[in-house]
Amino acid sequence: MRKRFISKRKKYKRLKIKFLLFLLIFVFSIYKTFRFLLKSNLNIDNKEFVELLLSNNNGENKINKLISTINKNYKPVDLLSTNYYELIPSKNKKSPKTVNYNNDMLPLIYIYNTHQTEEYAASNFVESEVKPTVMMADYIMEDIFNKNKLSTIVEERSIKKILNDNNWKYYKSYDASRMYIDDTKNANPSIKYFIDVHRDSLSKDKTTVEINGKSYAKVIFLIGIENPNYQQNLEFTNKINDKLNEKYPNLSKGIYKKGGDGVNGVYNQDNSKYTILIEIGGPDNTTTEVLNSTLAFCDVFMEVISTDEG
Repeated sequence: MRKRFISKRKKYKRLKIKFLLFLLIFVFSIYKTFRFLLKSNLNIDNKEFVELLLSNNNGENKINKLISTINKNYKPVDLLSTNYYELIPSKNKKSPKTVNYNNDMLPLIYIYNTHQTEEYAASNFVESEVKPTVMMADYIMEDIFNKNKLSTIVEERSIKKILNDNNWKYYKSYDASRMYIDDTKNANPSIKYFIDVHRDSLSKDKTTVEINGKSYAKVIFLIGIENPNYQQNLEFTNKINDKLNEKYPNLSKGIYKKGGDGVNGVYNQDNSKYTILIEIGGPDNTTTEVLNSTLAFCDVFMEVISTDEG
Protein backbone atom coordinates (compact mmCIF):
# COMPACT_ATOMS: atom_id res chain seq x y z
CA MET A 1 0.00 0.00 0.00
CA ARG A 2 2.79 2.35 0.93
CA LYS A 3 4.67 1.54 -2.28
CA ARG A 4 1.56 2.26 -4.34
CA PHE A 5 1.13 5.63 -2.58
CA ILE A 6 4.76 6.53 -3.22
CA SER A 7 4.40 5.47 -6.84
CA LYS A 8 1.36 7.74 -7.28
CA ARG A 9 3.24 10.64 -5.71
CA LYS A 10 6.13 10.12 -8.11
CA LYS A 11 3.75 9.87 -11.02
CA TYR A 12 1.97 13.07 -9.95
CA LYS A 13 5.31 14.81 -9.55
CA ARG A 14 6.42 13.73 -13.02
CA LEU A 15 3.15 14.99 -14.52
CA LYS A 16 3.55 18.29 -12.71
CA ILE A 17 7.09 18.69 -14.04
CA LYS A 18 5.94 17.81 -17.56
CA PHE A 19 3.09 20.33 -17.35
CA LEU A 20 5.41 23.10 -16.11
CA LEU A 21 7.89 22.23 -18.82
CA PHE A 22 5.15 22.32 -21.46
CA LEU A 23 3.91 25.66 -20.12
CA LEU A 24 7.41 27.08 -20.18
CA ILE A 25 7.96 25.93 -23.77
CA PHE A 26 4.56 27.29 -24.81
CA VAL A 27 5.19 30.74 -23.31
CA PHE A 28 8.70 30.84 -24.79
CA SER A 29 7.30 29.91 -28.22
CA ILE A 30 4.70 32.68 -28.02
CA TYR A 31 7.40 35.16 -27.00
CA LYS A 32 9.73 34.14 -29.84
CA THR A 33 6.89 34.22 -32.37
CA PHE A 34 5.76 37.66 -31.24
CA ARG A 35 9.35 38.90 -31.32
CA PHE A 36 9.88 37.54 -34.83
CA LEU A 37 6.65 39.07 -36.15
CA LEU A 38 7.37 42.40 -34.55
CA LYS A 39 10.94 42.47 -35.81
CA SER A 40 9.83 41.59 -39.34
CA ASN A 41 7.34 44.46 -39.35
CA LEU A 42 9.23 46.97 -37.22
CA ASN A 43 11.36 49.12 -39.48
CA ILE A 44 11.84 52.36 -37.60
CA ASP A 45 14.87 54.56 -37.05
CA ASN A 46 15.66 57.33 -34.59
CA LYS A 47 13.86 60.00 -36.60
CA GLU A 48 10.54 58.13 -36.71
CA PHE A 49 11.05 57.19 -33.07
CA VAL A 50 11.40 60.87 -32.09
CA GLU A 51 8.25 61.71 -34.05
CA LEU A 52 6.47 59.22 -31.79
CA LEU A 53 7.99 60.72 -28.67
CA LEU A 54 6.89 64.21 -29.62
CA SER A 55 3.52 63.22 -31.06
CA ASN A 56 1.87 63.28 -27.64
CA ASN A 57 2.19 67.04 -27.28
CA ASN A 58 -1.19 68.42 -26.20
CA GLY A 59 -0.15 72.06 -26.32
CA GLU A 60 0.25 74.49 -29.21
CA ASN A 61 3.74 75.29 -30.47
CA LYS A 62 4.41 79.00 -30.22
CA ILE A 63 6.38 79.30 -33.44
CA ASN A 64 5.72 83.05 -33.64
CA LYS A 65 8.23 83.56 -30.80
CA LEU A 66 11.93 82.81 -30.86
CA ILE A 67 11.97 81.94 -27.20
CA SER A 68 9.11 79.95 -25.79
CA THR A 69 8.85 77.89 -22.63
CA ILE A 70 9.18 74.23 -23.54
CA ASN A 71 5.69 72.80 -23.38
CA LYS A 72 5.25 70.80 -20.18
CA ASN A 73 2.89 68.44 -21.95
CA TYR A 74 5.67 66.86 -24.00
CA LYS A 75 5.51 63.23 -22.94
CA PRO A 76 6.89 60.02 -24.40
CA VAL A 77 4.19 58.18 -26.27
CA ASP A 78 3.02 54.83 -24.92
CA LEU A 79 5.13 52.75 -27.29
CA LEU A 80 3.44 49.45 -26.60
CA SER A 81 0.08 50.76 -27.77
CA THR A 82 1.46 52.22 -30.99
CA ASN A 83 0.72 50.68 -34.37
CA TYR A 84 4.27 50.16 -35.66
CA TYR A 85 3.16 48.33 -38.77
CA GLU A 86 2.44 51.61 -40.55
CA LEU A 87 5.73 53.23 -39.59
CA ILE A 88 7.98 52.25 -42.47
CA PRO A 89 10.69 54.90 -42.91
CA SER A 90 11.57 56.27 -46.31
CA LYS A 91 14.47 54.61 -48.06
CA ASN A 92 15.16 57.69 -50.17
CA LYS A 93 16.57 60.04 -47.53
CA LYS A 94 18.80 62.88 -48.63
CA SER A 95 21.51 64.07 -46.27
CA PRO A 96 22.21 66.58 -45.00
CA LYS A 97 18.71 68.05 -45.13
CA THR A 98 17.29 71.41 -44.13
CA VAL A 99 13.68 71.97 -43.13
CA ASN A 100 12.76 75.58 -43.71
CA TYR A 101 9.48 77.18 -42.62
CA ASN A 102 9.74 79.89 -45.25
CA ASN A 103 11.98 80.61 -48.21
CA ASP A 104 13.77 83.45 -46.42
CA MET A 105 15.17 81.22 -43.67
CA LEU A 106 18.76 80.09 -44.08
CA PRO A 107 20.28 77.29 -42.01
CA LEU A 108 21.53 78.60 -38.68
CA ILE A 109 22.25 75.44 -36.66
CA TYR A 110 24.08 72.26 -37.60
CA ILE A 111 23.70 69.18 -35.37
CA TYR A 112 25.88 66.12 -35.78
CA ASN A 113 27.33 63.15 -33.88
CA THR A 114 31.01 62.32 -34.09
CA HIS A 115 30.10 59.03 -32.37
CA GLN A 116 26.80 58.13 -34.02
CA THR A 117 26.40 54.63 -32.61
CA GLU A 118 26.32 55.44 -28.88
CA GLU A 119 23.09 53.88 -27.58
CA TYR A 120 20.66 54.39 -24.70
CA ALA A 121 18.84 51.81 -22.61
CA ALA A 122 15.62 50.23 -23.77
CA SER A 123 12.87 50.79 -21.21
CA ASN A 124 10.43 48.34 -22.77
CA PHE A 125 10.24 45.51 -25.31
CA VAL A 126 9.56 47.67 -28.36
CA GLU A 127 12.41 50.06 -27.63
CA SER A 128 14.76 47.07 -27.50
CA GLU A 129 14.04 46.64 -31.21
CA VAL A 130 14.48 50.35 -32.03
CA LYS A 131 17.88 50.75 -30.31
CA PRO A 132 17.70 54.51 -29.69
CA THR A 133 21.04 56.25 -30.16
CA VAL A 134 22.40 59.76 -29.60
CA MET A 135 20.82 60.70 -32.92
CA MET A 136 17.50 60.64 -31.09
CA ALA A 137 18.54 63.87 -29.33
CA ASP A 138 19.44 65.42 -32.72
CA TYR A 139 15.94 65.00 -34.05
CA ILE A 140 14.33 66.32 -30.87
CA MET A 141 16.46 69.46 -31.18
CA GLU A 142 15.67 69.75 -34.88
CA ASP A 143 11.95 69.57 -34.16
CA ILE A 144 12.08 72.23 -31.44
CA PHE A 145 14.47 74.59 -33.23
CA ASN A 146 12.64 74.48 -36.57
CA LYS A 147 9.29 75.08 -34.88
CA ASN A 148 10.83 78.14 -33.26
CA LYS A 149 12.07 79.44 -36.64
CA LEU A 150 15.68 78.43 -36.12
CA SER A 151 16.44 76.57 -39.34
CA THR A 152 18.41 73.45 -38.48
CA ILE A 153 20.33 70.75 -40.35
CA VAL A 154 20.87 67.30 -38.81
CA GLU A 155 23.74 65.26 -40.22
CA GLU A 156 22.47 61.84 -41.27
CA ARG A 157 25.43 60.64 -43.33
CA SER A 158 27.46 57.81 -41.88
CA ILE A 159 30.63 58.45 -39.90
CA LYS A 160 31.43 54.75 -40.19
CA LYS A 161 31.47 55.03 -43.98
CA ILE A 162 34.15 57.74 -43.83
CA LEU A 163 36.19 55.62 -41.44
CA ASN A 164 35.88 52.56 -43.68
CA ASP A 165 36.56 54.46 -46.91
CA ASN A 166 39.78 55.87 -45.46
CA ASN A 167 40.75 52.74 -43.52
CA TRP A 168 40.70 54.79 -40.31
CA LYS A 169 40.36 53.49 -36.76
CA TYR A 170 37.58 54.64 -34.41
CA TYR A 171 39.78 57.29 -32.78
CA LYS A 172 39.80 59.12 -36.14
CA SER A 173 36.06 59.81 -35.83
CA TYR A 174 36.68 63.53 -35.31
CA ASP A 175 38.53 63.65 -38.64
CA ALA A 176 35.55 61.91 -40.22
CA SER A 177 32.97 64.29 -38.73
CA ARG A 178 35.16 67.24 -39.77
CA MET A 179 34.74 66.22 -43.40
CA TYR A 180 30.97 66.49 -43.03
CA ILE A 181 31.27 69.76 -41.09
CA ASP A 182 33.38 71.39 -43.81
CA ASP A 183 31.13 70.08 -46.57
CA THR A 184 27.97 71.34 -44.85
CA LYS A 185 29.54 74.66 -43.93
CA ASN A 186 30.69 75.28 -47.50
CA ALA A 187 27.22 74.51 -48.82
CA ASN A 188 25.51 76.54 -46.08
CA PRO A 189 27.71 79.51 -45.06
CA SER A 190 24.84 80.92 -42.98
CA ILE A 191 25.35 78.24 -40.30
CA LYS A 192 26.61 79.82 -37.10
CA TYR A 193 26.02 77.26 -34.34
CA PHE A 194 27.46 73.73 -34.30
CA ILE A 195 26.30 71.09 -31.82
CA ASP A 196 28.11 67.76 -31.48
CA VAL A 197 25.91 65.41 -29.43
CA HIS A 198 27.47 62.54 -27.48
CA ARG A 199 26.61 60.15 -24.66
CA ASP A 200 28.64 59.62 -21.49
CA SER A 201 29.87 56.15 -20.50
CA LEU A 202 29.25 56.31 -16.74
CA SER A 203 26.72 54.26 -14.74
CA LYS A 204 23.17 55.50 -14.25
CA ASP A 205 23.66 56.69 -10.66
CA LYS A 206 26.20 59.19 -12.03
CA THR A 207 24.18 60.24 -15.10
CA THR A 208 20.68 60.75 -13.66
CA VAL A 209 19.05 63.49 -11.59
CA GLU A 210 15.49 64.13 -10.42
CA ILE A 211 14.15 67.66 -10.82
CA ASN A 212 10.65 68.55 -9.65
CA GLY A 213 9.60 64.91 -9.68
CA LYS A 214 10.91 64.19 -13.19
CA SER A 215 13.92 62.08 -14.05
CA TYR A 216 16.57 63.65 -16.31
CA ALA A 217 19.75 62.37 -17.94
CA LYS A 218 22.58 64.55 -16.69
CA VAL A 219 24.59 66.50 -19.24
CA ILE A 220 28.22 67.56 -19.39
CA PHE A 221 30.00 69.90 -21.80
CA LEU A 222 33.46 69.18 -23.18
CA ILE A 223 35.89 71.80 -24.48
CA GLY A 224 39.23 71.15 -26.12
CA ILE A 225 41.79 73.54 -24.71
CA GLU A 226 44.08 73.29 -27.74
CA ASN A 227 41.94 75.04 -30.32
CA PRO A 228 42.27 78.73 -31.26
CA ASN A 229 38.63 79.38 -30.38
CA TYR A 230 39.04 77.99 -26.87
CA GLN A 231 38.23 81.20 -24.98
CA GLN A 232 35.20 82.08 -27.13
CA ASN A 233 33.89 78.51 -26.93
CA LEU A 234 34.34 78.57 -23.17
CA GLU A 235 32.42 81.84 -22.81
CA PHE A 236 29.57 80.59 -24.99
CA THR A 237 29.39 77.22 -23.23
CA ASN A 238 29.54 78.89 -19.82
CA LYS A 239 26.41 80.89 -20.65
CA ILE A 240 24.51 77.74 -21.54
CA ASN A 241 25.86 75.72 -18.61
CA ASP A 242 25.05 78.45 -16.05
CA LYS A 243 21.56 79.05 -17.43
CA LEU A 244 20.87 75.30 -17.55
CA ASN A 245 21.69 74.81 -13.87
CA GLU A 246 19.78 77.97 -12.98
CA LYS A 247 16.56 76.71 -14.59
CA TYR A 248 17.18 72.98 -14.06
CA PRO A 249 19.28 72.62 -10.87
CA ASN A 250 22.09 70.05 -11.07
CA LEU A 251 21.17 68.96 -14.59
CA SER A 252 24.64 69.87 -15.85
CA LYS A 253 27.76 68.35 -14.37
CA GLY A 254 29.72 71.31 -15.69
CA ILE A 255 32.37 71.88 -18.34
CA TYR A 256 35.15 69.37 -18.82
CA LYS A 257 38.29 70.93 -20.30
CA LYS A 258 40.41 68.40 -22.14
CA GLY A 259 43.86 68.55 -23.70
CA GLY A 260 47.39 67.22 -23.53
CA ASP A 261 49.10 64.06 -24.72
CA GLY A 262 46.94 61.21 -25.95
CA VAL A 263 43.72 63.22 -26.41
CA ASN A 264 42.25 65.20 -29.28
CA GLY A 265 42.40 68.59 -27.59
CA VAL A 266 40.51 70.35 -30.42
CA TYR A 267 37.32 68.31 -31.08
CA ASN A 268 36.60 70.38 -34.21
CA GLN A 269 35.89 73.42 -32.05
CA ASP A 270 38.37 75.42 -34.10
CA ASN A 271 35.60 75.37 -36.70
CA SER A 272 33.53 78.04 -34.92
CA LYS A 273 33.50 79.99 -31.68
CA TYR A 274 29.88 78.83 -31.29
CA THR A 275 30.60 75.10 -31.18
CA ILE A 276 29.05 73.00 -28.43
CA LEU A 277 30.05 69.44 -27.52
CA ILE A 278 27.44 68.05 -25.17
CA GLU A 279 27.14 64.59 -23.64
CA ILE A 280 23.57 63.66 -22.67
CA GLY A 281 23.16 60.84 -20.16
CA GLY A 282 24.82 57.43 -20.25
CA PRO A 283 24.16 53.93 -21.58
CA ASP A 284 21.66 53.15 -18.80
CA ASN A 285 19.48 56.24 -19.25
CA THR A 286 16.04 55.76 -20.74
CA THR A 287 14.57 57.59 -23.71
CA THR A 288 12.26 59.48 -21.35
CA GLU A 289 15.21 60.85 -19.39
CA VAL A 290 17.06 61.79 -22.57
CA LEU A 291 13.94 63.47 -23.94
CA ASN A 292 13.49 65.55 -20.77
CA SER A 293 17.12 66.69 -20.80
CA THR A 294 17.14 67.48 -24.52
CA LEU A 295 14.02 69.64 -24.18
CA ALA A 296 15.67 71.45 -21.26
CA PHE A 297 18.80 72.06 -23.34
CA CYS A 298 16.70 73.41 -26.24
CA ASP A 299 14.90 75.75 -23.86
CA VAL A 300 18.18 77.19 -22.55
CA PHE A 301 20.05 77.18 -25.86
CA MET A 302 17.33 79.25 -27.54
CA GLU A 303 17.26 81.67 -24.63
CA VAL A 304 21.04 82.19 -24.75
CA ILE A 305 21.28 82.74 -28.52
CA SER A 306 18.27 85.07 -28.54
CA THR A 307 20.62 87.91 -27.56
CA ASP A 308 22.79 87.30 -30.62
CA GLU A 309 19.96 86.62 -33.03
CA GLY A 310 17.60 89.35 -31.81
